[in-house]
Amino acid sequence: VQLQASGGGLVQAGDSLKLSCVVSGRLFSTATMGWFRQPAGKEREFVASIDRRGSGTDYSDSVKGRFTISRENAKNTVYLQMYSLNPEDTAVYFCAATATLKTVTFRKIGSYDYWGQGTLVTVSS
Repeated sequence: VQLQASGGGLVQAGDSLKLSCVVSGRLFSTATMGWFRQPAGKEREFVASIDRRGSGTDYSDSVKGRFTISRENAKNTVYLQMYSLNPEDTAVYFCAATATLKTVTFRKIGSYDYWGQGTLVTVSS
Protein backbone atom coordinates (compact mmCIF):
# COMPACT_ATOMS: atom_id res chain seq x y z
CA VAL A 1 0.00 0.00 0.00
CA GLN A 2 1.34 3.41 -0.94
CA LEU A 3 -0.04 6.85 -0.24
CA GLN A 4 0.96 9.79 -2.41
CA ALA A 5 0.07 13.24 -1.12
CA SER A 6 0.20 16.33 -3.31
CA GLY A 7 -1.10 19.86 -3.59
CA GLY A 8 1.04 21.70 -1.10
CA GLY A 9 2.64 25.02 -1.84
CA LEU A 10 3.23 28.60 -0.79
CA VAL A 11 0.12 30.72 -0.29
CA GLN A 12 -0.82 33.93 1.44
CA ALA A 13 -2.92 34.27 4.55
CA GLY A 14 -6.59 34.05 3.67
CA ASP A 15 -5.99 31.89 0.61
CA SER A 16 -7.34 28.41 -0.06
CA LEU A 17 -5.54 25.22 -1.02
CA LYS A 18 -6.65 21.67 -1.77
CA LEU A 19 -4.53 18.65 -0.92
CA SER A 20 -4.98 15.24 -2.50
CA CYS A 21 -3.82 11.81 -1.46
CA VAL A 22 -3.98 8.83 -3.79
CA VAL A 23 -3.87 5.37 -2.28
CA SER A 24 -2.60 2.43 -4.28
CA GLY A 25 -3.96 -1.06 -3.81
CA ARG A 26 -7.32 -2.38 -2.71
CA LEU A 27 -7.24 -0.89 0.77
CA PHE A 28 -8.98 2.38 0.09
CA SER A 29 -12.64 1.36 0.05
CA THR A 30 -12.29 -0.24 3.49
CA ALA A 31 -10.01 2.39 4.99
CA THR A 32 -10.54 5.18 7.42
CA MET A 33 -8.47 8.07 6.10
CA GLY A 34 -6.83 10.86 8.00
CA TRP A 35 -4.84 14.02 7.53
CA PHE A 36 -2.19 15.08 10.00
CA ARG A 37 0.30 17.90 10.00
CA GLN A 38 3.66 18.59 11.53
CA PRO A 39 4.94 22.13 11.91
CA ALA A 40 8.70 22.53 11.91
CA GLY A 41 10.15 21.53 15.25
CA LYS A 42 6.83 20.32 16.60
CA GLU A 43 5.01 17.02 16.96
CA ARG A 44 2.66 15.63 14.37
CA GLU A 45 -0.96 16.51 15.09
CA PHE A 46 -4.37 15.39 13.97
CA VAL A 47 -6.19 17.52 11.42
CA ALA A 48 -9.13 15.55 10.02
CA SER A 49 -10.49 12.07 9.50
CA ILE A 50 -13.17 10.49 7.32
CA ASP A 51 -14.74 7.07 7.63
CA ARG A 52 -14.59 4.51 4.88
CA ARG A 53 -17.97 5.43 3.45
CA GLY A 54 -17.46 9.15 3.62
CA SER A 55 -20.49 9.50 5.87
CA GLY A 56 -18.65 10.61 8.97
CA THR A 57 -15.93 13.19 9.49
CA ASP A 58 -13.99 14.62 12.40
CA TYR A 59 -11.82 17.72 12.69
CA SER A 60 -9.44 19.22 15.15
CA ASP A 61 -10.71 22.36 16.82
CA SER A 62 -8.05 24.44 15.11
CA VAL A 63 -9.36 23.67 11.60
CA LYS A 64 -13.05 23.01 12.17
CA GLY A 65 -15.10 25.27 9.97
CA ARG A 66 -12.14 26.08 7.71
CA PHE A 67 -11.05 22.67 6.38
CA THR A 68 -13.12 19.99 4.68
CA ILE A 69 -12.09 16.37 4.25
CA SER A 70 -13.71 14.31 1.50
CA ARG A 71 -13.05 11.18 -0.50
CA GLU A 72 -13.72 9.64 -3.90
CA ASN A 73 -13.61 5.90 -3.52
CA ALA A 74 -13.77 5.41 -7.28
CA LYS A 75 -10.47 7.31 -7.55
CA ASN A 76 -8.84 5.96 -4.38
CA THR A 77 -8.37 9.57 -3.36
CA VAL A 78 -8.92 11.59 -0.22
CA TYR A 79 -8.91 15.38 -0.24
CA LEU A 80 -8.36 18.16 2.24
CA GLN A 81 -9.85 21.46 1.15
CA MET A 82 -8.39 24.27 3.20
CA TYR A 83 -9.92 27.72 3.41
CA SER A 84 -8.91 30.89 5.26
CA LEU A 85 -5.38 29.70 5.74
CA ASN A 86 -3.21 31.45 8.29
CA PRO A 87 0.50 31.21 9.13
CA GLU A 88 -0.27 28.80 11.96
CA ASP A 89 -1.37 26.28 9.32
CA THR A 90 2.17 26.12 7.96
CA ALA A 91 3.32 22.51 8.22
CA VAL A 92 4.07 19.32 6.37
CA TYR A 93 0.74 17.61 5.80
CA PHE A 94 0.52 13.83 5.85
CA CYS A 95 -2.26 11.54 4.76
CA ALA A 96 -2.79 8.26 6.56
CA ALA A 97 -4.89 5.16 6.13
CA THR A 98 -6.03 2.18 8.12
CA ALA A 99 -8.28 -0.69 7.13
CA THR A 100 -11.29 -1.17 9.34
CA LEU A 101 -14.48 -3.20 9.38
CA LYS A 102 -16.27 -0.36 11.13
CA THR A 103 -17.46 2.99 9.83
CA VAL A 104 -15.40 5.11 12.18
CA THR A 105 -12.95 7.98 12.29
CA PHE A 106 -9.70 8.06 14.21
CA ARG A 107 -7.70 10.90 15.79
CA LYS A 108 -4.71 9.01 17.12
CA ILE A 109 -1.52 8.61 15.10
CA GLY A 110 -1.20 5.05 16.30
CA SER A 111 -4.57 4.14 14.78
CA TYR A 112 -3.16 4.44 11.26
CA ASP A 113 -1.05 1.77 9.58
CA TYR A 114 -0.04 3.52 6.37
CA TRP A 115 1.38 6.97 5.78
CA GLY A 116 2.18 9.15 2.83
CA GLN A 117 5.39 11.09 2.41
CA GLY A 118 3.94 14.51 3.25
CA THR A 119 3.40 17.70 1.32
CA LEU A 120 4.55 21.11 2.56
CA VAL A 121 2.07 23.92 3.03
CA THR A 122 3.53 27.33 3.74
CA VAL A 123 1.26 30.25 4.55
CA SER A 124 2.82 33.70 4.49
CA SER A 125 1.39 36.61 6.44
